[in-house]
Parts: sequence; structure tokens; C-alpha cells
Amino acid sequence: MAQNQNNVKPLVSIIILNYNAGKLLLECVESVFKTNYPNFEVLVIDNASDDNSHKICKEKFDRIYLIENKTNLGYCEGNNVGIQKAKGGFIVILNPDTVVDSNWLNELIAAYYIYGEGIYQPKFLTTIDHKILMSTGNMIQLFGFGFSRSKGHVDKAQFEKLEKIGYASGTCIFTTKEILLKIGMFDPFLFAYHDDLDLCWRGALQGINSYYVPKSIVYHPPEGFFFKWNSFKYYLLERNRLYCILTHYSRTTFYKMLPALILVEIAIIIFYLKKGMLKEKIKSYCNIMKNRKKIRKRYHMIQKNRIVSDKEIIKNFSNEIYVPSQVTNKESNKLFNNFIGNLSRLVKHFV
Repeated sequence: MAQNQNNVKPLVSIIILNYNAGKLLLECVESVFKTNYPNFEVLVIDNASDDNSHKICKEKFDRIYLIENKTNLGYCEGNNVGIQKAKGGFIVILNPDTVVDSNWLNELIAAYYIYGEGIYQPKFLTTIDHKILMSTGNMIQLFGFGFSRSKGHVDKAQFEKLEKIGYASGTCIFTTKEILLKIGMFDPFLFAYHDDLDLCWRGALQGINSYYVPKSIVYHPPEGFFFKWNSFKYYLLERNRLYCILTHYSRTTFYKMLPALILVEIAIIIFYLKKGMLKEKIKSYCNIMKNRKKIRKRYHMIQKNRIVSDKEIIKNFSNEIYVPSQVTNKESNKLFNNFIGNLSRLVKHFV
């Protein structure tokens, strides 16, 4: 996407999905309006909040375009509403619990003009301590897990390279409207979690890569505002991980991986049992079975549009994963990563 002959900067549509974010939404929008890029619009999409944060935001920042959904459509469909209404050729999906650096948008656009068609994310630092990293690019693990690289590490300028990554974090995604429409936007079935992984994996299958832009800075709370670690989150993470495996891998790849996938499932069942979340794991299986026709239809659509093989895709997939300390202890994390890492390396030889 090029600038026009009069050197007018292209319009960027910044979509902020809100659900009871309170003052965090105001802080986010305030920081966005301090952006030194000259041509952007701000769309606040509200998912039926009952804290009036969206209305207060509109009163304070009259320039925003406020869309009020009648029900909570979730992360995916809520953002899709914004994408469809956006006027800009460039699109930003931004969480309402973020604060952006004034130069963030210029750096994302500069990266786009270097790498072209792609999906981009900035460097995330914590709002509490600007020396602590939240993400320097998100990674996909072979068995469908997603995680943030370098989360919790001290920023010592060790990740200052503009580079290809597994997927861009849904906390802040930058791309074009054309690309989102080509990929198929966010999948409403997912509701929340793995939505960014799903989007970027589908993009990769169509030759559209994801990139990390270190000079673009966005600040984010250590664990985010929405869906803290609870039973609903555990359920969605597992259901959506299985959904991605069943729809993104070809059937040939899936059956080659099946023995390893079964072993991984056993390990996860044990983990969920120890966490007292076995009900959520069983619920994820039940929902997958219930929606098998929808999954089959989705699988055929994704496979029809793909141009990149699984063998090529998984070269960029991680063997190990990062598990937050509030989910499991250090010793358990090490044991699980030894197991899953060795199994992953073995499977890659056969795919």
C-alpha cells in the first residue's frame, strides 16, 4: 500500500474492543491520540459493557467512532464488526488495557514498507516496569500451543531485530484491511483465545507471514485485564487449540502426528486433573464433538485456500513452550517441556 502522489499518509483505522475496561479504556485512547502519525481514526467497539466506560470515553474523546454491540460478541466477532466499519487501508487491533508510545504507529508502517504483505506486532513492555518484556513475538508450538517469547525477561536490547515470528499478538495487531479480508478475519467460533494464533496460522498457510517490530513500543499490564486464569479461560484455551489442530493441519499431517497428539492429550488431562480443571478439559472435547460438522466445513475451506505445505510451516514452529508461573511451578514446567520438546523434535522427522 503506497502513499498517494501528494504524499498524504494513508489512513489507519485503530480498532479498540471494549468490555468493562473502565479507566483503562480512557488511558488507552488518550495515549492513542498522542500518536505522532497524522492520519488515523479511532473506532471503539463496545461489547455490551455495563460500566459505561464506552460512554464516558465518547464524552471525553468526541473524535472516536463508537459502535455499541447489543450483546458481548467476544474478541473475534467484536473486532470483526470494527474491521467491517473501518475506513482505513491499514488496520490496528488494539486491546483497551494498553498504552502506546507516541511513535508506535510510524514504526509499524515503516516495517510494512520493508516487508510488505504481513501481520505485525510491536514490542510489549509492562505498564508497571518498562524494563520488563511482555512479548517480543508470539510463537506457535507444534501441538497447537501458543506463547509469548521472552515474557517476564528484562529488556536488555537482546530482541532488537525486525524479524519473522510465529504469530502476532492480538494485544496489538497491525496489517491491512485487504489482508484481513483475504485471510477471512477472526473466526467467531473461537470467541477468545488462540484467535490471533488462528488468524496468523491461516495467514501463513496463504504465504502471509507475521513479524515483530522492536522499535514500535506498546505497554501492557503483566497479565492483562480480560479473562484472568479461571475455568472459562482453561476451557477456551484447550477447545481452541484442538480446533486449530483439526482445521489447520492437513489430514495427512494430522494422522502422522496422531500417536504423539494422543500422548500430549494424556499429559494435558493429568495437568488439568491436578489443577482441578478436568471438567473444563472434558467440556472442550464435548464441544469439539458437538461442532464436528462445523469443524469439517472450516477445515475444507482453510485447506482449499492454502498455498504453503505443513512441512514448510512447522519449520518455524517451536518445540518447547512458555508456561506462566501462576499456571504451573518451575519443576513441572521443566518436566513438561522436556517431554513435549523431545516429542516435537521426533514428530518433525516424520511430517
